[in-house]
This record gives sequence, C-alpha cells and structure tokens, in this order.
Amino acid sequence: MTRLRTAIAVPLVGAAVAHALPAVTARRPARLLTPRLAGEGRAGGVALTFDDGPDPHGTPAVLETLADLGWRATFFLLGSQVRRFPEMARLVVDAGHEVAVHGTLHRNHLIRTPLGIRRDLRFAAREIAEVTGVRPRWFRPPYGILSTGSLWAAREVGLVPVLWTAWGKDWRAGPADEVAAEVMSTLRSGGTVLLHDSDCTSRAGSWRSTVAALPLLAAELRVRDLEVRTLGDHLDPRC
Repeated sequence: MTRLRTAIAVPLVGAAVAHALPAVTARRPARLLTPRLAGEGRAGGVALTFDDGPDPHGTPAVLETLADLGWRATFFLLGSQVRRFPEMARLVVDAGHEVAVHGTLHRNHLIRTPLGIRRDLRFAAREIAEVTGVRPRWFRPPYGILSTGSLWAAREVGLVPVLWTAWGKDWRAGPADEVAAEVMSTLRSGGTVLLHDSDCTSRAGSWRSTVAALPLLAAELRVRDLEVRTLGDHLDPRC
C-alpha cells in the first residue's frame, strides 16, 4: 500500500510543481532573469500600464490626467469589467491608448486548470475585440502569477505575456507621493510600470491615489529624460 501511494503521489507532486514553476516570475529577482517577460524594452523610456479596468470612475480620471500629460499607455482590461462598462473600454481606445488582456475573472491561475485559463483568456480577448474593435496583443495574469497553463493558454489564444519591472502598490490607496516613490525605487530606463485604473480588486477609491501620483511620476521622469510609451511602442524592435 505504501508503495502504491508513493507511485501515485510522485507524479502528482511533479505535475503540481511543473504547473506552478512559472509563478516564480511573480518575484522581482526572477522577473529580471526574463527581461522580455518583465517588460524590458527600448532604452530611453518606459512603458506605462494599468490593470483591472475599465472602471466608470477610475478610468475617465486616469485618461484625463494622461491627456494632460500627453502620455499614451496600455490598459490590461478584465473581460468582466468590459462587459459591465463597455463604454469605458471604448473610451480607452478612442483616447489613443492600447488595450490588453488581464483575463475575464481576476482569479489566481495557480488554482485554475489550463483549459479553464484558455476559456478565460479567449472570452476576454473576444469581449475586448468586439467592444473596442481592437484585437489585443498582450496578456498579464491576475496578481502577476503565471502557471504553465497560463503560458500554454496565452499561446493558444495568440497573446504575449508581459509582467512589469516597477509598480506603485497603488491598490493600498496610500498617499500619492508614496505611490510615486514606490515606482521610482525600482524603475530604470527600458522598464515597465504597473498601476491600476480600477478599485474592483483594491481598496475603495484607490484609483485616486493613482491619479494623484501621475503628475509626480511625470516630474521624476522628466528629470531622468525618460519618455512614456505603450507596450507596443516599447517592445517593438522596429520603433
């Protein structure tokens, strides 16, 4: 009986480890070993990205501030939010920004099957394309946690996974100067910034911290002579 249990357990443990192995990239040191996945692009600028939208309050406020700054960014949209607020998703594209896939539901991929993840990504990509008229290219998993199933599903759906090199931890709804300082503590030329334009998975009103932090980030980036780009501009070697 013991040998039988071992014979069953070993393959199961091996499969679980293989499924979870890509999740190590959720930690910054591991992401730095995979620069393209981390969003490392052309020097001289940074990519600005937002997760969890669209949102009827946060998204318009972020878009207005980006317009004031003359910046274009990439928005990783949730299919469930697009379905609830299609006009907000269209507003992102109409304002000249790039849309990408954050999934349909904001659930950790480590507890989802590969087929479930593929369905999730396929639905989200279709929802975004139908509502905005733009076929998304990029994909970022909820919480930035990838599984082997995530990578397989993204390839099946025709999406490219991209994480980030710097984040503002703006979901905590802290002071704007702390959000900006958190970003700048790890941001380097060629990096990718993660912020949020929605509080659907964060503290209520956290998008206000994000909006207030953007002009502070602009001042820091001007000092460093770094431009702000979409991921498409940032990661495309032809640019």
